[in-house]
Amino acid sequence: MSRQQAIANTLACFDDGRFQQTLARRVAYRTESQDAASGPILHAYLTEEMVPLLERLGFTWDIIENPEAGKSPFLIAERLEPGASFTVLTYGHGDVVRGYDAQWRDGLSPWDIVVEGNRWYGRGTADNKGQHTINLLALEQVLATRGGRLGYNVKVLLEMGEETGSPGLNEVCVMNRDRLAADLFIASDGPRNGASRPTLFLGSRGVFNFDLHLNLREGGHHSGNWGGLLRNPGIRLAHAIASMVDARGRILVPGLLPEELPDSVREALKSIQVGGDPNDPEIDLDWGEPGLTPAERVFGWNSMEVLAFTTGNPAMPVNAIPCDARAHCHMRYVVGSDDSNFVQHIRKHLDDHGFHDVELRTNDMHMPATRLDPDDDWVRWCLASMERSSGKSPALLPNLGGSLPNDVFAVTLGQPTLWIPHSYPACSQHAPNEHVLADVMREALNIMAGVFWDLAEEGPGVFATRKAGLSKRAESAVS
Repeated sequence: MSRQQAIANTLACFDDGRFQQTLARRVAYRTESQDAASGPILHAYLTEEMVPLLERLGFTWDIIENPEAGKSPFLIAERLEPGASFTVLTYGHGDVVRGYDAQWRDGLSPWDIVVEGNRWYGRGTADNKGQHTINLLALEQVLATRGGRLGYNVKVLLEMGEETGSPGLNEVCVMNRDRLAADLFIASDGPRNGASRPTLFLGSRGVFNFDLHLNLREGGHHSGNWGGLLRNPGIRLAHAIASMVDARGRILVPGLLPEELPDSVREALKSIQVGGDPNDPEIDLDWGEPGLTPAERVFGWNSMEVLAFTTGNPAMPVNAIPCDARAHCHMRYVVGSDDSNFVQHIRKHLDDHGFHDVELRTNDMHMPATRLDPDDDWVRWCLASMERSSGKSPALLPNLGGSLPNDVFAVTLGQPTLWIPHSYPACSQHAPNEHVLADVMREALNIMAGVFWDLAEEGPGVFATRKAGLSKRAESAVS
């Protein structure tokens, strides 16, 4: 019984085709959560594919219906050991975005794995079936190598609606708070920083969507008769946006900026390079907050984006001053931002700059920012485990540049969150021709087997040290 043997057993499952066979079977489920008719398939993925595996590993389980009527189900499973030192919660989602079957290139199908060299094509290979399949296979092999005993409890939460915004996820976690209680959260989603570098991220930037509308009058008016006499909503709205973010992408509304860039975050990002892979766009070095590196701008700071802007009829323009204009915008923001007051900050800024006529609208698309302290004991332990297995220095991202429902685990459940992604930035996630890289998956199996093994050997000590440190800091805060 050894770490090396557990890793070897896990890699053997990849090399002899068992991993590909399992992933192909899971990819074949058309788990498109955006399709209202997919309910039976979403349930089947859990009951036919996940439950038999979890039962074989000694888990008890329940299918949890979504508290939001008509939304996708959840699976909660538990494997509890007598005398366990601590508990780990892991997570994944079995739903995918629409297949867009006709848009895949010749020879490919979203519901079949097609191998071309180092690339494995198929919907869900990257997001997220491939990633949770890696984790569960590594856990299975570690359990087998250790004779069925880990020394820690494992809980699993699988959802089938992440691609539609995880409806009901927070409510399910609130209702099952005790059942999902854990001392550490480990999961996999999103891309690595680069294909060749193992990555650990500790949370995600938040997202806040808002619309700016300007309706000045009924109908358009001939620009020859009225040009120079009537306010143009497109021009006026463009100036309203320009008052919020300058020509180089710097946010000009102080209330939309984070309080600071912490030293621990700046230190973690020193070795992070953004972009540079063959399919990556070229970075605009003079865009965004001045004085920050590209990594600091995307992982440590806030950005405001205009995602759509319309006025008049862009498809068939006419010589008329339009009556209205609208822009769909959003914020990507980090911990330390005053996100609960973004609406008030934007409204006050527009009013202070004379744009009382611009209407501000928001919707429910508001995902909080989260970030575990890069100096946390679990972070240092995980980086060491990943490096031991891969022989590479992992990239540490304080948070993902995009957004995940990490607030449910970090805030609602109050758990330290470690995300170890197994995809890469150019995987065509959510697009036709989604794929994963075989060498990345194999390395990921190596890493995750090491992580689950090291949790058994080193986890009790890390847990005890961290718990003592938290108690000491709490006592100091009180005194």
